[in-house]
Amino acid sequence: MAEIRLAIEIAGLNLRNPVMNAAGILGLTADLLRRVYEEGAGAVVTKSIGLKPRMGHPNPTVAIVEGGLINAMGLPNPGVEYFLGELEKLKAGGIPVVASFFGETLDEFVEVASRLSEAGVDALELNCSCPNVEGVGILGSDPGAVKRVTEAVKGCVDKPLFVKLSPNVSDITEIARAAERGGADGLTAVNTLRAIALSIEARRPILSNVTGGLSGPALKPVALRCVWEIYEAVEIPIIGCGGITTWRDAVEYLLAGASALQVGTAIMTRGLRVFREINMGLRNYLEENGFREVSELVGLAHES
Repeated sequence: MAEIRLAIEIAGLNLRNPVMNAAGILGLTADLLRRVYEEGAGAVVTKSIGLKPRMGHPNPTVAIVEGGLINAMGLPNPGVEYFLGELEKLKAGGIPVVASFFGETLDEFVEVASRLSEAGVDALELNCSCPNVEGVGILGSDPGAVKRVTEAVKGCVDKPLFVKLSPNVSDITEIARAAERGGADGLTAVNTLRAIALSIEARRPILSNVTGGLSGPALKPVALRCVWEIYEAVEIPIIGCGGITTWRDAVEYLLAGASALQVGTAIMTRGLRVFREINMGLRNYLEENGFREVSELVGLAHES
């Protein structure tokens, strides 16, 4: 019987399997990211790193809702200088690292990306789509701005560059094409969906920021639709993200056109074992349906 392979290649990045953690989940310390990898992830993705330390929004920053959760963390991070020390520990262990990053200006995007690239990350994920940080969220809805930032960053780094897209736009394919024209090597689809939760007891919004980003199973049909549309609009590969909880969800994303996957909220609800469970389910699905490699599933639903 032919060997079943979960290993993939995406935009020059070689991974032992297609499943990663999503940015923002367990992504600031080497120890936690190492645990993610040891539990079966194909690569680890950092929290979004900025040029300077950022406190983020005050509590409460998370609201549990039916079908997922809403968060408004506000991109808290210790700044790129501090994170370089954590990155050194990760790379010493040979762990593939995708560094998520953001900036408040074009120059900041370029500087943070350059420093992370020089420090040895394996790939970069440009966060232009956080729905609860105004400047970053607005950037992700402007095709011209997305192209300019992508172009500027790509011009100063030699690592694969993925641009993380927002579902909070009228036509996500327009933004995807802009990132592709800017030189993106791939796209991550998608970030969270802008949402709100209210307390009927306090008669006010639960989150200090009022609105936040919806993640979890409730996001999946929207995110899956985004992946489907993007796959038909661009030539570069897609990392699917949004509500992936089980191996069945993972297969759906692959069939819709994703070449790799990111898991976020499910880590909170199912624990780190979710990576092994998804990979085991993927392997079984491939074997039972006569496939040998993950890449054979990518976009297959479009052929029907």
